[in-house]
Amino acid sequence: MTATLVAKDVAGGYAHRVLFEDLDLTVAPGDVVGVVGANGAGKSTLLRILAGDLAPLAGTVSRAPSDAFVGWLPQEHERVDGETVGAYVARRTGCAAAAAAMDAAAQAMADGDDVADEYAAALDHWLVTGAADLDERLPAVLADLGLGSDVLDPARAPMTGLSGGQAARVGLAALLCSRFDIVLLDEPTNDLDLDGLAVLEEVVAGMRGGVVLVSHDREFLARSVTRVLELDLAQHTNTVFGGGYESYLEEREVARRHRREEYEEYAERKADLVARARVQREWSSQGVRNAMKKNPDNDKMRKRAQSESSEKQAQKVRQMESRIARLTEVVEPRKEWVLEFTIGAAPRSSSVVSTLNDAVVRQGEFTLGPVSLQVNAGERIGITGPNGAGKSTLLKAVLGRVEPDSGTAALGANVAIGEIDQARGLFTGDQPLAARFEGLVPEYTTADVRTLLAKFGLKADHVDRPVDDLSPGERTRAALALLQARGTNVLVLDEPTNHLDLAAIEQLESALASYDGALLLVTHDRRMLANVNVDRRWHVENGRVTEL
Repeated sequence: MTATLVAKDVAGGYAHRVLFEDLDLTVAPGDVVGVVGANGAGKSTLLRILAGDLAPLAGTVSRAPSDAFVGWLPQEHERVDGETVGAYVARRTGCAAAAAAMDAAAQAMADGDDVADEYAAALDHWLVTGAADLDERLPAVLADLGLGSDVLDPARAPMTGLSGGQAARVGLAALLCSRFDIVLLDEPTNDLDLDGLAVLEEVVAGMRGGVVLVSHDREFLARSVTRVLELDLAQHTNTVFGGGYESYLEEREVARRHRREEYEEYAERKADLVARARVQREWSSQGVRNAMKKNPDNDKMRKRAQSESSEKQAQKVRQMESRIARLTEVVEPRKEWVLEFTIGAAPRSSSVVSTLNDAVVRQGEFTLGPVSLQVNAGERIGITGPNGAGKSTLLKAVLGRVEPDSGTAALGANVAIGEIDQARGLFTGDQPLAARFEGLVPEYTTADVRTLLAKFGLKADHVDRPVDDLSPGERTRAALALLQARGTNVLVLDEPTNHLDLAAIEQLESALASYDGALLLVTHDRRMLANVNVDRRWHVENGRVTEL
C-alpha cells in the first residue's frame, strides 16, 4: 500500500536533555530522507520515535493509513545466541512478530475466546509482511548476495558465527525480503563492501514507499537521498533541505554564512549605538561641569544651565537607548564542536617497511597468495576488495602478525605501527576507558589522558565507563586519540570511517593530508578513497592481490 508518515512538533531526547524539538517531517511514497548531524545529535533517537519504539517528549507521529507497516532496522546487527540466519531475517522483517501474533490469536480462538476480528487482523498483517513465503524467498536472495547454500544454510547457520561482512549482507537480505510500507535505516552501509553498497543503492532507489535513513557515507547519501534533515546539535535546530546531498552542502554553507553575516551586522550596529549613547552621557556630564564653571557664583544661572544641558543630553541618550531597544536581536551562532587532531609522528623507518615474497597464508579453508609485494617508507596505499577476500589477512602478513605457510615475509627496521582495526580491538573489555587508555600510553599521567580524551569528545561521563559500554563511534574516537598520543611511521586504517560522523571523517582526511609516514588504507568509503591522495591501489579478491 502507499503510506505517509507525519511527524509534527516532535521533541526527542531524555528526561534530563532535549536533543531536538519542534521537528516537522512528512515522508511520502518516493521520498528518501537522509538524516545527518554530529554523533549524539539524536539521529537514532529520531528513528526510534518514527518507528514507534520510543515515545516523543512532545509532539505526535502519525501514519496514513494508520495500519501502515513501518520497518526499523537499527544500526547494530543484534545477534542473539542460538538464532539462525533465517530466524534473524524473520525478526528483522517483522515476519516473526506477525507469526507470533497470529498464533496467539489462533490459540485464543481454539480456547473459545471471541477473537475472530483480532485473528482476521493478525492474519492480514501476517500476509502483508510476506511471512507466508519468506522461507522460499530467502535462499535465492542470499545466493544473489554471495551467501548461497555452499556458504551457509539459513535454517541452521547461527548469526553469531558470521563475520561482520557476512552479517551486513544478511541484514541487506532482510531488507530485500521485507514488505515494509515505510523503511527506517540506521547506518545501513556499515560493513558493506562496494558490491553490497551498489545493491543497497538499488534497493533504496526501488523502494515503493518512503525511506528515512541515517548514514555517514557521503557517496551513498549523494546517490540516494532526495531530501536532507539536519539535526544541528550546536545551534539546537533542525532543518529540512530540499534537493539531494550535494545541494544540501551548498545550501548549508550559504545559510551558515548568512547567519554569521546577520549576527556581525547586528553586533556592529548595536556596538555603534551603545558607543554613541556612551558619548552622549559623557557630553551631558561635561556640559553640566562647564556650566558650573562659567557661573560659579550665580546659583540661579547655574541651575538653569545645568537643567537645560542635562535635559538635552538626556533626551539624546534616551533616543539612542530607544534605538538600541528597537533593534531585532540576532543570536550569535554557536561554534560547532569540531574534532581537531594530528597523527603523532615517529622517527622515519627504514626505506623498506615490509616485503612479501611468494607468501602464502592459510587460515582454515581460506588461502591468501602467493603474494609478492613491497611497502616503502612514506607510500600511501589504498586497499579495496569484497568482504572475505583476504584484506585483513593481507594486513596481518604485511605487518608481521602472521607467519606465511610458504614464501617469506620481512618487516623493516624502526617500524612504529599505528592502527585502527575494523573491530576497534584495542578498546574492548570491561576496563574503564581512562584506565584502558593509560595502559596503552603509560608515559601519560591520568590528567593527561583525561585532557586528551576530552579533545575527542570523550568527557567525564565517558572515561569512567567500561569500554564495552561505549558506542562504536566513541570507541573509534578513542582509537583516533591513541594515534595522536603515540608516534607512528606506518599507519594502518581498516574501515576507519565506520561509526564516525561526517565532521570527524572530514577531519580524519585533513589529518591524513599532513601525515608523511606510510599509509595502508582499507576502506569502502568511496569519497574518502577519492579525497585521500594514494600513490598505489591494491585490489584483493579470492585471496589474490592485484595492483590497479
